[in-house]
Order: sequence, then structure tokens, then C-alpha cells
Amino acid sequence: MTTTALTRVRELQDEWALVIGSLDETAVRAPSALPGWTRAHLLTHLARNADAVGNLLTWAATGVEHPMYGPGTARDDDIAAGASRGATEILADVVASGERLVDLAASLPDHAWTAPVRGRGGQPITGADALTLRLAETTIHLVDLDAGHDFASACSLLGGYLDDVVANMIRMYLGELPPIRLTDGTHTWTMADGSAGLVTGTPGDLLAWLSGRGPGDALEGPVPEFKSLV
Repeated sequence: MTTTALTRVRELQDEWALVIGSLDETAVRAPSALPGWTRAHLLTHLARNADAVGNLLTWAATGVEHPMYGPGTARDDDIAAGASRGATEILADVVASGERLVDLAASLPDHAWTAPVRGRGGQPITGADALTLRLAETTIHLVDLDAGHDFASACSLLGGYLDDVVANMIRMYLGELPPIRLTDGTHTWTMADGSAGLVTGTPGDLLAWLSGRGPGDALEGPVPEFKSLV
């Protein structure tokens, strides 16, 4: 599984390199789909997330604690500072950081994938889960970049790893879960005890709602209101 997951991470990284290859200074300074963030902020975040996931993989491989981000406001401070760089430097950073992560992941010993580490919020996860985090980041933020991808096309890049990404989001990021079950017709995910009923939608519509990027209007069933933490 980890080998194929790494292949999918690499493929998404290649897609990012293709999409951002046409961005110039003006395009990088333009707003992203995330309120308050330009594309420069989003691109910087994606690069620093690659390093953050790399920290977790190093922790998993060595057993020496390497938190995702520095203490306090370090994550946000790094994004703000990095967004002020020129477009050429920002775009090169996205590509280089992604390549560093892929190279690191490819070199890990087998035990690292089941080794315990902790996510940004302190959640217990494994090295394999850290790689799934990167799949989520590179998929969801590809839509946030607002440069040609919607959730349908982004989900198609995930392929069979949609199941892992959604399950990880439910387990790690969604705070107080509404008690529903979700299905895209192929996979089914249970939030809390699932007692409030079944919500159905396309993979793209489900991921948009789960990640707080859509109100769920296209979903069928008892769609609750909740605030995603993604």
C-alpha cells in the first residue's frame, strides 16, 4: 500500500508542477479560493507542509521526535514571510520541497510506516498516515489554488486513495462529528455512530463538503451543518 501511495503522492506533485508552471508574478499575487490567502500564501503553505510531513516521516524512521511545525505561531509566521518572496522563488520552493518529501519517503525503512508519531493537533498517527495527510493537502489545495481544478478532477487524481483520505479526515480533523454515514456509491464512511442517516454524493461533492469548501447542496440525505477543521 505504501509504495502505491507514494506513487500517487508523486503523481500529484507532478500535477502541481504542471499547473503552477504557467503562473507569473501577477497570477501568484492573485487571491486563492481561501479567504484571506493569495496564491502566494497557499503555495508557501504547500511547500512548508511538505517539510512538515517530512518531519513526521523522519520521526517515524528514527524514533526521535520531530513535530510537524515549530511552536506557537511558527507555522503561520512562515507562511506570511514566505508569501512575500518573488513568484519564481515561491514556485521553485513548491517543486523542490515536494521532491525532497518524495525522496525521503522512498528511502524510509519498512518499520517507519507503522511507527507512532503525532499530527499537528497531537493526534496519534503512523508514518503511513502522514503520507495520507500529504495526499489530502495536495488534493484539496489544488482546488483552492483556483487555477483549473475542481473537486471532481482533483478526486480523480486521488484514485483509490479517496477512501483513505476521507477516513483520515473523519478520524483526525472534523472535531465534533455529526452522526451520519457518507457514501459515494463505492465507499461508506461513518461519522460518530452514524445514527442520523445516510448522506450520498459524488466523491467531489463529499470531499468539498467535508473540507468546508461547499455547503453540501448537491448531497442527498440528512446533510447537517458543521464546521470543518481542515
